[in-house]
Parts: sequence; structure tokens; C-alpha cells
Amino acid sequence: MRFLVTGGAGFIGSHVCHALIRENHDVVVVDDFSTGRASFVPTEAEVVEATLLDAAEITRAFSSAPIDAVIHIAGYKFAGESVDLPLHTYQQNVVGMMNLLEVMKDHSCSRIIFSSSAAIYGEVEDDVIPEEHPKNPANPYGETKLIGEWLLRNGGIAYGLQHTSLRYFNVVGSSEPSIHDTSPYSLFSLVFRALLEGEIPRIFGDDYPTEDGTCVRDYIPVGALARAHVVAAEKLVAGVSLESAYNVGTGRGHSVASVMSMMAEVTGIDFEPTVVPRRPGDPATVVASGERAKRDLGWNPDTNLRDMVSSAWEAFGKEQRD
Repeated sequence: MRFLVTGGAGFIGSHVCHALIRENHDVVVVDDFSTGRASFVPTEAEVVEATLLDAAEITRAFSSAPIDAVIHIAGYKFAGESVDLPLHTYQQNVVGMMNLLEVMKDHSCSRIIFSSSAAIYGEVEDDVIPEEHPKNPANPYGETKLIGEWLLRNGGIAYGLQHTSLRYFNVVGSSEPSIHDTSPYSLFSLVFRALLEGEIPRIFGDDYPTEDGTCVRDYIPVGALARAHVVAAEKLVAGVSLESAYNVGTGRGHSVASVMSMMAEVTGIDFEPTVVPRRPGDPATVVASGERAKRDLGWNPDTNLRDMVSSAWEAFGKEQRD
């Protein structure tokens, strides 16, 4: 099978590309390299440097051979910053997706797996979020992901677009030693970078209504997430009916403070984090049921926090050593 992966040079996208190639699929990567890295992309993949804001550039990715399905991961993913940059966030995530869907339609490519997000739920009171939970995004980033799902739904009604959305929770770890999370805002990157630079990591708010006052998140290993993309893509191409959306979560949350404690153990660097004010748009608790994904996508990740922290630290530190 031949798959097009947008954002295939990013942390998650490159893991997906490696997972696809291990299953002997052909991969075309579309990335503008604004945040992605060429070194993350498997050498076997075809690479088209293009922005989703230009339909003509996207078209080049469909020119060499038919695409069986698109795995759409590219986008502006900084939830906190999206509060200050709403127009930029909408342009990147909504306009870019509209262009992609238009080019797909022009080339009779009718299958897509979409990188959605837990951010579509916003503030929640339930201990564990099912897919049917009301959608009330707390920031423009979450709004754009929800709009993306609406676009897919409408494409399905209008012209038979086959689709499913994977609603990610907090993606961490590494299953490829040369690939690490390059985000300047994710918890793991922030802490590791601070420790390597001799600085004290920060906790954004300790007055949330949680057990220790810090945000609680559902952390999922990136290698297992990549495998879920492969299974979803293969099933869509094989004609298997999938749900319109799947939570890719574990049903278990870890507080920011507890994650930092594990980081101190794994790195061997003892530290006491500094508490600073909350970031705008950060909900207190986001934990999801992954039962639907377990049923249909074989989702059953190893959620050992130490292993996730260790693999992330090893990959992050490798770049510093190299």
C-alpha cells in the first residue's frame, strides 16, 4: 500500500512513517520543515517539501503514483500559544486541511486518518472521557481540531470520504532512538531542556482541583500510537468499517508533579520544580477511555511511566551527545 503522511518529519509523524515502512508500505512524506526534521524521516520514504497552505504544492505529492490513503498529522499543535495566535492556528489547521481534502478529491483519494486531539473536549468533570463526551474546546487549537472532524464528516456525506480521527492525548517516549519530541512546549521537552541547561524546571500552576494541585494528563507512548495509525490505515484501505473517531488514551492519568518526580529518578538529577502561574487554556484533568480503540485497532499500550520517561530521555539526550 502507498500512504501519504503529512507532517511526516515531525515527532509523531516520523514514528508513523517508520512503523509503516516496517510493514513494507510505501510512504510519501509531505512536510514544510517548519518544525519537522529531515533526519527523522526514514531514508526509504519519498519526500515532498510543501506547505498545506498551497494546494499546488500538495498536488506534487500525488503526481508520481496513486495514494491509497492519507494520514494527516501536520498542523499547528501549540495549544497555549493558540490563545494568542488564533488566526494563525485556524489558517494552519483549518485552511491547510481544506486544501488537502480538495486535492485528495481531485485525485480520487477517498481515505484519510486524521490526527485529532483530546483538546476538543476542553474542561471535563468525568474521571474518564468517552468519545461521546460533549465537545467544548478550551482554546483555538482544540477548536480547529474539532472543525477538522466536522470537515471529514461532511466530506463523508457529500462525496463518500472514508475517514477516522484519532484523538491523541499526551504523546511521549520514543521507539526510535534517533527521534525525540522537539516541541518547545511539551512537558517532557521543557523539563529535559531545562535540566541539560542547568535550569530549574517549572510547573505551570499548582492550584488545580487535583490531588496534588497540578494538571493531570493521560500519557501515551508514541510507538504504540504509531502502530494504531498503521492498523487504522490498513483497515480503511481493506474496506473495514471504522468508527468516525477513537480516543487514543489509557484511562489513567499522571499529574505533572508525579511525572517530574519520575524524571528526577530516571535522569539522576535531583531538582525541586519552580511553580509559576497557569498557562491560559490548560484544563485541569484530561484522561480518556481507550476501549473503542482497543476493540477495533488493537490498542493496548505499555503505559509504564518509567519506561516512557526513560525512552524519551535517551532519545533527547542522544542529540545532545551527538
